[in-house]
Amino acid sequence: MLDTGDQAPSLSLTRIDGEPFSFLTGPQTQSRLLVFFETDCPTCRLAIPYINRLSRELGEAGYILGISQDPEQPTRELIAEAPIEFAVALDRDLSVTKVYDPVAVPTLFLIGNDGRIIQTLSGFDKRALNEIASAIAGKALVIAEPFDGAPDTKYGCVSRHLEGDVRGEIADAANPYAKRGARASRIELDDSVDPFDYCMQFGDPLPVIPPTVERVERMLDACPLPPDEVIALIPPNYGAATVEKIAANAVMAGCKPEIMRVLIPLVRAVCDERFNIHGVQATTHFAAPLVIVNGPIRRELGFASASNVFSNVARANSTLGRALQLILTNLGGARPGEIDMSTLGNAGKFSYCIAENEEENPWEPLHVEMGFKPEQSSVTLFAGESPHGVSEHSARDGTQILKAISRALATVWSYRVCAGVEAIVVLCPEHVKTLYREGFSKEAVREHLFLNTGIPLRHFEDGSGEGTQYIKLYNQVTIDGEPCYLKFQDASAIKIIVAGGTAGKFSAVIGSWAAGPRGSQMVTYPIADCGLRIADCGLKRSLRQSAICNPRSAIGGVVMPITLVNPLDETHRPPATAAPRLDSLAGKIIGLLDISKPGGNIFLDHLERLLKQRYGVAAVVRAMKPTFTKPAPDSVIAKFIDAKCDAVIEALAD
Repeated sequence: MLDTGDQAPSLSLTRIDGEPFSFLTGPQTQSRLLVFFETDCPTCRLAIPYINRLSRELGEAGYILGISQDPEQPTRELIAEAPIEFAVALDRDLSVTKVYDPVAVPTLFLIGNDGRIIQTLSGFDKRALNEIASAIAGKALVIAEPFDGAPDTKYGCVSRHLEGDVRGEIADAANPYAKRGARASRIELDDSVDPFDYCMQFGDPLPVIPPTVERVERMLDACPLPPDEVIALIPPNYGAATVEKIAANAVMAGCKPEIMRVLIPLVRAVCDERFNIHGVQATTHFAAPLVIVNGPIRRELGFASASNVFSNVARANSTLGRALQLILTNLGGARPGEIDMSTLGNAGKFSYCIAENEEENPWEPLHVEMGFKPEQSSVTLFAGESPHGVSEHSARDGTQILKAISRALATVWSYRVCAGVEAIVVLCPEHVKTLYREGFSKEAVREHLFLNTGIPLRHFEDGSGEGTQYIKLYNQVTIDGEPCYLKFQDASAIKIIVAGGTAGKFSAVIGSWAAGPRGSQMVTYPIADCGLRIADCGLKRSLRQSAICNPRSAIGGVVMPITLVNPLDETHRPPATAAPRLDSLAGKIIGLLDISKPGGNIFLDHLERLLKQRYGVAAVVRAMKPTFTKPAPDSVIAKFIDAKCDAVIEALAD
């Protein structure tokens, strides 16, 4: 790839509007910005609005040219959909791409007046975008604001000219921008088939309610969105969660129709890249998505927030949590023993949904802390372990209660693992009353727990075991007169909610999976008022009433067949074709991919020696994923493609 200081090669292309575009090597009258992109790249789509903003700021003072690596039709569709406001040209034969040689897209090349490359950017990076904008504008210019809902950085997709040949049948690529999906197919069951037994294949091993057409239509009546609207694509298989498919899974979970008000934004939230449901569903850890409901919707739909809040106490809690899990399994494909490889699992994978007890909370509830108004309703997701109970009935002051909680927090993930974890503290009303009476604010509780949750240094003296390899990253403090490593990186890693009954002094802590951008981040989405009253969700016809109460309606004494709405992902996925095997390793180039888990580099070091000494490989190319919780970015894969590796070995180690 061309880099800063290189002379920008000349190019000649035709713009999408038919106008020719030429760029000659050498001095220019003004700076130029070349933007290489693909039409199906999510990172390219993420970057386009910011480049549009730069184009508007520059006006006639600068020149931006987008260079599409795809054919004319999808390029025109992207220009209309995004939309793209700057000039676009087609690199039909990828000849310009091959000269500039970007590893990934989007890649930006800022070319100065002298014809040399001033700066490059591969992928998405807000800081670099602002630097490029300021350089081309000749003044400080911010086009990418922090906290605008987009990530600070995001890896790009492999450039078209580096994509390898693929053998065998290829599944249709998922279109992440499709607004409509196919309607669900219908499954006809004759009277010899028990519909309840037949539906046992859909989702978890517990019985489900058959998703008959009548039941699904009733669910759809409670949602103003069209049945074929795509709400999200569910990882890891990226099945399309249309409103109809969501409704079918909601029926199976036993949801009332009005739960669709919460389920639609919940599906959007679980597919938020910050939450990383792909990693949560594939990990060997205990984590499961914990759903937390806040706001007036709790009372409107009957969510439990008091006694037995984590139990089977309310239909709303149990069915919403189960509907989400069925959607993840049936549309996302993360079935236990296949993609879901959790070592011990989590009972929350049946249903893991609570509401905050705002009536017993003297502080701001979670959704207000996350930026919403008290009168708004919201749903929050946290990738968490099972609750770890904290009993403290003897303490008469708040500090002693917090000491008991801090001891439980110290065990989150693993006792000696610090800094890379988060936790939710679920305070029961009785503990909250004591803390509030003594003047503790929510922030004071959080800060106290942060500063007083640590692991004594003496527990690291043996120098072995999980967590000991990271002590250089830990912050040291003194707690109760003893030097300790702080359990959490900062106070914000501790989230606090109030829930549970008013009798009993039992609180709980819930540990996270891998936290932060490298793992899973808590996300909160608003629950919109769909404009339907709960009464409107009732049945519209008495005939439909009888069909819903009895899965087999009878006409004239004859039992009729029933029709189910298919709740599964129906995308055609051909069987995977194994790549051809090498007859010999001698003289070959072998790639070694370290997924960045502890111990992987040790294994790969040994493997590299064996490959060279015993098998006579010509060269070994090493690369490391930035995090083990997510798929390897295309920029990492491109390294192996660029090196023309004959085979790649991936190392998984702990």
